[in-house]
Amino acid sequence: MQHEKHKAPVQTGSAQLPDVVEPRNPGMALDMDWVRAAQANTSAIERRAGTIAARRSVKKDHQAAWLLKAITMIDLTTLAGDDTEERVRRLCAKAAHPVRADLLAALGMQGITTGAVCVYHDMVGAAVRYLEGTSIPVAAVSTGFPAGLSPFHLRVAEIGESVRAGAREIDIVISRRHVLTGDWQALYDEMKTFREACGDAHVKAILATGELGTLRNVARASLVCMMAGADFIKTSTGKESVNATLPVSLVMMRAIREYHDRTGIKVGYKPAGGISKAKDALTYLALVKEELGDDWLDNHLFRFGASSLLGDIERQLEHHVTGHYSAGYRHAMS
Repeated sequence: MQHEKHKAPVQTGSAQLPDVVEPRNPGMALDMDWVRAAQANTSAIERRAGTIAARRSVKKDHQAAWLLKAITMIDLTTLAGDDTEERVRRLCAKAAHPVRADLLAALGMQGITTGAVCVYHDMVGAAVRYLEGTSIPVAAVSTGFPAGLSPFHLRVAEIGESVRAGAREIDIVISRRHVLTGDWQALYDEMKTFREACGDAHVKAILATGELGTLRNVARASLVCMMAGADFIKTSTGKESVNATLPVSLVMMRAIREYHDRTGIKVGYKPAGGISKAKDALTYLALVKEELGDDWLDNHLFRFGASSLLGDIERQLEHHVTGHYSAGYRHAMS
């Protein structure tokens, strides 16, 4: 992130993003010529991705402003086998008040919330209840998350159950085998069915990029999911051995840019898994700005899938205000 190019001064007042609703992606017919033409030069991609984090980052007030913006783009997530309603209640409270009031006051800010709360289906009802009175949507992981290997009719039914429970966003997982075998028609049909089952709920297609084998497969899977109507494409479930990376993000962002150039439709992007430090958030935001432009620096088109990222951002904001770092336990998730 270049210091001058990416200045974003702190502004007084509410930092909540404006209520701008992008048109949903209606999808299009599967264009196999376009899909087959998608390639990925791995060495060039890795070289380009390596330049982002190596640059000088934004500093002082500009860094604080970018970090405050990053908070509004977090899907605050708990996807653990020992989740309880009490844990979800505390997470929802943190989503509604992600930064200590004294720090916000010192920064001249108010009204910040995270972009969403993301939970398993069984916790959707509790999250909706605890977020009542806020504008924070509940996102549910679905379709046999994380492996996506349950019977197809059950995966579709699970989407419907989450929507009826109040989820306004559905994070679905694709069948990796369709990508690995090059069965793009099957992937398109699957994604289209999931999109239809979501109804008015926005759908994020999780590609599980760490299991797709090649960056070319990532590019092609991204295009097929967008053609089938995905509102967002997302890197990972967070459960794979390799989750969000900058090279994968570059490939997916360029697929989004190409789709927008050809169709005029803006599709969102969500890196997930392994993004836990404030400096990583700044790097990803720089990549978004440079590859997709300022329109994507908005939680309607960009989200972080994260749980621990918020705590580190809050620590950095406290350092900005006081000049001292505090212990991590002072900024607990819940």
